[in-house]
Amino acid sequence: MGRVAVVTGGTRGIGEAISVALKNAGYKVAAVYGGDAAKAKAFTEKTGIPAYQIDVSNFKQCQDGVAKITADLGPVDVLVNNAGITRDGTLHKMTPEQWQAVIDTNLSSCFNMCRSVIDSMRARDFGRIVNIGSINGQAGQYGQVNYAAAKSGIHGFTKALAQEGAAKGITVNAIAPGYIDTDMVRAVPPQVLEKIVAKIPVGRLGQASEIARGVLFLVADEGGFVTGSTLSINGGQHMY
Repeated sequence: MGRVAVVTGGTRGIGEAISVALKNAGYKVAAVYGGDAAKAKAFTEKTGIPAYQIDVSNFKQCQDGVAKITADLGPVDVLVNNAGITRDGTLHKMTPEQWQAVIDTNLSSCFNMCRSVIDSMRARDFGRIVNIGSINGQAGQYGQVNYAAAKSGIHGFTKALAQEGAAKGITVNAIAPGYIDTDMVRAVPPQVLEKIVAKIPVGRLGQASEIARGVLFLVADEGGFVTGSTLSINGGQHMY
């Protein structure tokens, strides 16, 4: 196949599972990371997937990073916008810095990265973009007005860009994961995690590989009739 795929936040958690699944499916993968060079190096040594350090909240870095990836691997065919952070707190205690950091990393990054690949995709009449939203962008979550706003914004961004790309062979879809068994979720206090799992009808946390499976479905060459959709993978916790 040889199509080039870029995964932001691609060296850890859900992103790592997506990067590995794409590589195993025959894609040439570039995994983008933000700041932890040691973990990125360990990821590359383990998987053989090259890692590129890009601050996805910075437009210029995204442009330069995509140019570097294109020079190394070829034009980008698949983009998975997975990078995300949390800076939780109730609104009456949230600082402007907490708000802006999450909006910039989780939402503005989608613009930055998509803008950096869209011209090339349009020129080649092919593209697959998958934006990773969240169940909390669909249903909201106490203490996460910044995160919920950013993830909800991703869903609207996806639908609008899907309309723009459709005639040029570019599909744009979103995945809204529920609670997935990652380091971030496992860091939640056990008593809180127990309550979360109790609300999931299938009775367990999701696996990162289950999100990756959804990505593979959406980015396939045969997926050209699926665009503007949000695939909810949440164990039945929120039926939207």
